[in-house]
Amino acid sequence: MQTKEDVMKKFLIVGLGNIGDAYKNTRHNIGFKILDAVAAAHAVTFETEKLGDIASFGFKGKSFTLLKPSTYMNLSGKAVKYWMDKENIAIENILIVTDDVHIDFGTIRIKAKGTAGGHNGLRDIQEKLNTQEYSRFRFGVGANFARGRQVDFVLGEWDKEETSQLIERLPTSSNAITSFGTDGLANTMNIFNGK
Repeated sequence: MQTKEDVMKKFLIVGLGNIGDAYKNTRHNIGFKILDAVAAAHAVTFETEKLGDIASFGFKGKSFTLLKPSTYMNLSGKAVKYWMDKENIAIENILIVTDDVHIDFGTIRIKAKGTAGGHNGLRDIQEKLNTQEYSRFRFGVGANFARGRQVDFVLGEWDKEETSQLIERLPTSSNAITSFGTDGLANTMNIFNGK
């Protein structure tokens, strides 16, 4: 039987994205890309499991489970709920990593809760968990698209300049994720928001 203390040491980090090579380098898949950076930083690899690819590691006395759902973006909630229940992870120890067109490219915004903001992946998670009270890590992809072209933009690939800037943004994002588990949400927001 797990104690409350054991439960509070476990974290579920979910990167949102779409599976398949066609989506690999798209802006919408930044959640997958950031989780790949976290896994690389901690020398762990993903294994295909039920409803997603999973990697786990320990860091500073905390246990992190990384999840890249295989349900496609708009049905992410099913995978989040399954792994949250399976690993017995408290809602306050869940962090959803996603793209955001309302934030300048490369900017990080971590929040304790909020609306789906028009993001179908977040909307599905909210419905499956029956709450908006979960932490989210929004990575700005910018809004460099013409009216009515948002879908094409987020499903488009990073341009050369963005790709080169991602090289330094990804380690910062990885550090923010482990900070969420080790230093707490408030401290992580203070250190990384707007960075």
